[in-house]
Amino acid sequence: MTQTAFHGAPAATAKAVCIFTHGRGQTPEQMIGVVLSRVTAPGVHFVLPRAPGGSWYDAKAVDPLLPETRAQLETALDQLSQTIAAARAACPGLPLVVAGFSQGACLSTEYLLRGGAADAAVLLTGCRVGAFDEGLPTAPLHGLPVYASNGDADPWVPLPAWHRGVAVLAGTSAGAGARLRSDILPGRGHEVSDGECAVLSQMLGNIAAGREPWAMQG
Repeated sequence: MTQTAFHGAPAATAKAVCIFTHGRGQTPEQMIGVVLSRVTAPGVHFVLPRAPGGSWYDAKAVDPLLPETRAQLETALDQLSQTIAAARAACPGLPLVVAGFSQGACLSTEYLLRGGAADAAVLLTGCRVGAFDEGLPTAPLHGLPVYASNGDADPWVPLPAWHRGVAVLAGTSAGAGARLRSDILPGRGHEVSDGECAVLSQMLGNIAAGREPWAMQG
């Protein structure tokens, strides 16, 4: 089984790249089947890294950030950074979107807030790792377009942790200063809804066409 999976447009003809990171206990193939198959994104080359053992780290994101979790997180961030570097090498000069679901969204959040580069981000049910710890690193995002979503009763990422992460992403004083759109979806379980897939389709379609991520298409 390969470490990385691919979906969508071939790298040689793509207009944009999306790194989509799976959640705990999931696989890239599941993300293709249950999420990306519902996304309309012609011209987008999807790159899906695979976590060894199916999880990026053992703890819940809202647990205290203990040394073991820090070490696992650093290993996961290294793998994500290497995946992004390889994607940039395969698709030089193309806009790159960092995206993920659940634990993958948490990992993508940490990548951005620890200085990782991207042209946009889609964070589906994610928060900071060590969500209630003080002193987590926060790199400036300089108006990076970010879409963040969550259900109102998600059992894995509680709303207080999600709100705290969103506040850090969007904050202009102590926060990162992203250009944020956020949705709380009533009754949505630990899954990706049709509405979230529609937003992802809109963003990726616009980015591949050289438009603003949330431009309305007439």
